[in-house]
Amino acid sequence: MRFIVQRVAHASVTIDGKVSGEIDKGFLVLIGIRDDDTKKIADKMIDKLIKLRIFEDENGKSNIALGDVDGSLLLVSQFTLYADCKKGNRPSYIRAAKPDVAIPLYEYIIDECKKQVSNVQTGEFGADMEVKLLNDGPFTIILDSDEIM
Repeated sequence: MRFIVQRVAHASVTIDGKVSGEIDKGFLVLIGIRDDDTKKIADKMIDKLIKLRIFEDENGKSNIALGDVDGSLLLVSQFTLYADCKKGNRPSYIRAAKPDVAIPLYEYIIDECKKQVSNVQTGEFGADMEVKLLNDGPFTIILDSDEIM
């Protein structure tokens, strides 16, 4: 499982010309799911995400977590995070989970985040989405379950 976490001043996702999710201060999280990912892996990733201390404290140090700044989450599924570009120039997505695995895990991640964060917005799994953001920093973190498990 991969989360691309971007600290944002604001972000939104639009589908067919309609805003699906929109947040101010918080994290835009692009979520990639593999076929072998599980709820146990998702729980570890969510815990790491929620506890990330990447907001500035009174001394300008990245030392404050999402909950400490009443931050929001915008969660967007993105199977292309598992693009394999080793051979040729056309990416392969063989490692990305099929919808029967990915959709329930994506929904699980959303539900679990809602238990801990007051404002959780989302994109729509499999939709053609337009994502806009103002990256605050810029600050981008890659969380990969292969590295934190």
